[in-house]
Amino acid sequence: METYRISQAAALLGVSADTVRRWVDQGRLVAVASPEGKRVIEGPILAAFARTFAEEPGTESTSARNRFVGIVTAVTRDTVMAKVDIVAGPHRLVSLMSREAADELNLEPGVRAVASIKATNVVVELAPH
Repeated sequence: METYRISQAAALLGVSADTVRRWVDQGRLVAVASPEGKRVIEGPILAAFARTFAEEPGTESTSARNRFVGIVTAVTRDTVMAKVDIVAGPHRLVSLMSREAADELNLEPGVRAVASIKATNVVVELAPH
């Protein structure tokens, strides 16, 4: 299972690391100890939090950039297609792609990904660690 350091979670959510630390200290976001003794957030936990965070009032904003690093919050597959939801900071992005592509990328909630936007198409690729 993929885990995220506090600073990585902050970057994905579009907030400061201090904000994420405060949320962990308040119990709003759950962190666990890594083998090295540092606080990390498990991918599925961060994905669930990102989904609710993106829906909170006041998190809407705009950006002229066309590449968004985020976290996959949901993947819905049928026999041919897949719908992939990504939260990147305050942005919720949805991509429709072939099921084969989603399977090849191993897209699941909690996976870090990049959404590249060109016109009405959103291309999803795995983000480097």
